[in-house]
Amino acid sequence: MSSINTNASAMNALATLRNVNSNLGTTQDRISTGLKVSSGKDNAAYFAISETLKGDSGMTKAVNESLTLTKNSVATARLGAEQFSELASEFRDKVAFAQENKGGLTEIEADLTRLVADMTAIISQSTFNGDDLVNAEGTATDGSAAAPSTIDAATGVITDGTSGAKAPRQVVSGISRDSDGALSTTKISVSPVDLNGQREQFALIASGFATNAGNATTGEAFLAQVLTEADEAKTASVSAATTLGQAEKSIERQQEFLTKLSDNLDTGVGAMVDANMEEEAARLQALQVQQQLASQSLSIANQAPQNILSLFR
Repeated sequence: MSSINTNASAMNALATLRNVNSNLGTTQDRISTGLKVSSGKDNAAYFAISETLKGDSGMTKAVNESLTLTKNSVATARLGAEQFSELASEFRDKVAFAQENKGGLTEIEADLTRLVADMTAIISQSTFNGDDLVNAEGTATDGSAAAPSTIDAATGVITDGTSGAKAPRQVVSGISRDSDGALSTTKISVSPVDLNGQREQFALIASGFATNAGNATTGEAFLAQVLTEADEAKTASVSAATTLGQAEKSIERQQEFLTKLSDNLDTGVGAMVDANMEEEAARLQALQVQQQLASQSLSIANQAPQNILSLFR
């Protein structure tokens, strides 16, 4: 039956064209944004999961950046400790030289004093952005002011003061979620070292070295003991450099893992929400052809009422 009031063919053609235009708009949006899921209406589950993963990736990158600052502080302290250790070796060697060379003690003392001054300069410069990891000297265990170390002029024995060491620093190295989605943090321990304590021991040995080493009665015992003290202080400085080096390496390993983790999170998000550009390009061409055909179909359907006029001729 033909009707001039209802054109079913035109309505069907219009519905087809409307559907094609809608799909074409969706495809064009995916091509322009590069996303197949850009909001909750596209895919609520994927959108929720991807937003959570994006947040986790952002936190991981923030922790990584924060670790960079800590690593720079540790690296600066390590360089200082290694340079300090070299000076400690030179200091010990000069004390050893004095064991069988009683002449030139004044000159040796001057060299030792110069080395202590260089050690002091290194300690003051081994900080990054005000972060001091080489001067771990604290307060006495009873909370009183720290007492300085002393040296016996006759025996060369050094008595350590009552200062305590700073507690290890806990640095956030990662953030994770449990099965319920709650956040928890992991930490790396960074232990400050006490180069200033070693410098103080070297300073005590250097102070009055020529007078004490040249004493006819106690000079031999003094030289033997301060050589032992200098060697122990040298060993302690090497241990400090090693401790800082281990902490730096641990931070580097964690940063390498965090970088890979954030990359993996970003890849997972992309797999859920990124558009496949090859598919979208092929779909765009197909939809453009369908749009042209649907337009022609609608045009043909709209011509049907005109055919009714021929019935009245």
